[in-house]
Amino acid sequence: MRVVIQRISSSSVEIKGIKHAEIGQGLLLFLGIEEMDSQQDLDWLIPKILQLRIFSDTEGNMNLSIQEIQGEILIISQFTLFASTKKGNRPGFSKAANPKKAVELYNLFIDQIKLAYNGKIESGIFGSDMKIYLINDGPVTIIIDTKDKV
Repeated sequence: MRVVIQRISSSSVEIKGIKHAEIGQGLLLFLGIEEMDSQQDLDWLIPKILQLRIFSDTEGNMNLSIQEIQGEILIISQFTLFASTKKGNRPGFSKAANPKKAVELYNLFIDQIKLAYNGKIESGIFGSDMKIYLINDGPVTIIIDTKDKV
C-alpha cells in the first residue's frame, strides 16, 4: 500500500457535481493498493498514520498526531499511485491491484481506521471520477509505502 498524506486545513470531495464529503483540519489520505497488499499492510499502516506527529504544538514544532489534535480524516482511493513511467509517455498501472481486490482492501482500510480512531472520517467512492478540493496546511505532504517498512 502506498499513501500520500496531506496535512490540511480543510478538504472536500465532489462526485458528479455534488459535494459527497467534507472535513475540517486534519488529514487527506490518497490510498493506493498494490496487488501484493494484504491485511498485514493495513495492520502496519493504520497505526503509523494515526500516530504520525505532523501537527504543530504550541511552540510551532511538528510534534502532535491526528489523535492529539482530534482532527478529521478524508480517504480517497487512488490507483495511480502505482503508475510506472519507466517506458514511454503513457503510465502503466500493472502494479495496482485489480479492482475487486482493491475495493475490498480500500473498504477494509476505512472500516479498520474507523475502529481505531473516534474522530470524523469521510471517504470518496472507489472507482468514481472525483474532484478533490483541499487547503494544504504547511504545506506538509508525506508518502508512506508499506513495502518500505525497514
